[in-house]
Amino acid sequence: MKIYLISDNVDTYTGMRLAGVEGAIVHEKNELKTELEKVLADKSIGIVLLTEKFGREFPDIIDDVKLNRKLPLIVEIPDRHGTGRKPDFITSYVNEAIGLKL
Repeated sequence: MKIYLISDNVDTYTGMRLAGVEGAIVHEKNELKTELEKVLADKSIGIVLLTEKFGREFPDIIDDVKLNRKLPLIVEIPDRHGTGRKPDFITSYVNEAIGLKL
């Protein structure tokens, strides 16, 4: 299975290309929809990396794929500007998910 990147900036795309990951750069909502449809049609792609900006700006598109499909796995990654998540993201996520304080 292959990994595919959908990025909103050239720097993330270039870095992933150097690591051997193919991908595309998109900026608009309709471009993202078109690229996701292309990726979903390709059964050899098992993981799709998306910059976090898409998860924040277009959650309806991303959540639809995450909730209604087994593959590909959608993983949101930070871009070169860093993450938009708070520092204790994982701890608070676990706390919310299982109701346990760590």
